[in-house]
Amino acid sequence: MAFTPETNTIIMFLMMFIGIFSGYQLAFVLSGVGLLYGVFLFGLSYINTLTMAFFNVMQNYVLLAIPLFVLMGNIMQDSGAGKKIYDGFYVLLGKLNGGLLLTTNALATLFGACTGVVGASVTTVGTLSLPAMMERGYDKKLAAGMICAGGCLGVLIPPSIMIVVYGPIAGISVGGLFMSVMTAGLILSAFYMVYTAIRCNKNPNLGLPISEENREKAIKEIGLKGIVFSIIPPLFIMIAVLGSIFFGIAAPTEAAAVGVVASIILGLAYKNFHIKDLKKSLEGTLITSSMILTMSVGAIIFISTFNSLGGIGVVSRFILGLPFGKWGIFLLMFIVTAILGMFLDWIGIVYLVVPLFTPIAAELGFNPLWFATMMILFLQFSYLTPPFALAVFYFRSISPPEFTTGLLYRAVVPFIIIQVIVFLLLTTFPGIVLWLPNMMS
Repeated sequence: MAFTPETNTIIMFLMMFIGIFSGYQLAFVLSGVGLLYGVFLFGLSYINTLTMAFFNVMQNYVLLAIPLFVLMGNIMQDSGAGKKIYDGFYVLLGKLNGGLLLTTNALATLFGACTGVVGASVTTVGTLSLPAMMERGYDKKLAAGMICAGGCLGVLIPPSIMIVVYGPIAGISVGGLFMSVMTAGLILSAFYMVYTAIRCNKNPNLGLPISEENREKAIKEIGLKGIVFSIIPPLFIMIAVLGSIFFGIAAPTEAAAVGVVASIILGLAYKNFHIKDLKKSLEGTLITSSMILTMSVGAIIFISTFNSLGGIGVVSRFILGLPFGKWGIFLLMFIVTAILGMFLDWIGIVYLVVPLFTPIAAELGFNPLWFATMMILFLQFSYLTPPFALAVFYFRSISPPEFTTGLLYRAVVPFIIIQVIVFLLLTTFPGIVLWLPNMMS
């Protein structure tokens, strides 16, 4: 029985959403719908698509960077690098109003560059900074909002796993995307700093500075050498990984391997990384990488079927035919992404919308690298927007009972507003995120 491409498109989307809202894992929903509908349309020989999808993922050289970057982040986390970084920033910034909030943001920015995974950043930053802020009477909402929002910077500060996944799907250089998204991430981090500093200077009770006595005690315990050693090596790893990509010395995959070796050396230098820690890091890497790569297989099967029946053309013609104009369609694509972000993880969103929206954006005349950067920046919203606010749930797992879900939802609102402001800024002035990739070219 033959259907029109429009009918096939509607049926496949309905099957996908029924599977998702029935509680099944998205990877299995995508592969199941794609495979079953493909067999229905093209016969049993279409089952070979499953084998081909696994081989495509296994042979994709760019995706090899995923387990390497995840391993690098796990080693940095398990070696105690987060605590070292926090101790250094604690001494440097703790004397200011809201100093521990600024320390938290600085730690999140630097640690995000070491891990590239939001869950690791939120839990590590929260575990290290929340007790210190609560002990000194910091405002709960401001502290929680900073930890959740700062932890999300791991999406934007390379090496971000989202960028490694996004680049091949959109057909964009991962190295160039690293540079453009890093600029957006650092701008967002700076906005968080400015917002926190203004609020705490207007109302010092929101975040009182540490006493001179405690600061001197911390300096005595850590020492000047300890302060330098806690901040410079992780920063050096970040610069080494990104610098090798920027100057064309290494591709992202080779740079990821260098990052793994450097993180192991750093862990050994801290004298806090042993065989059991390496085993834990490897196990965590296996779990995370398997989840992402299995999602890749499911997405390839779904998109292959969807494309074979003409679905991408149907969606493209429908969106381009809307009477909204260039910027109206741009806004519509991001509204759809925001709605999906309330219910789905970023991996599912990337595999669903990028193959559909990338050719539409190119047709509308948007710079592919700039559009991808804006999409990644917008996808970060999904970590903070209810009800599927992953950063909030990560924070809940390490916070005391008085940090209710309702309080956390209210806590992240100012930071969501800041993200919207930065999004509008970079939409108005696209050259801000393109100048570094242009230099790289």
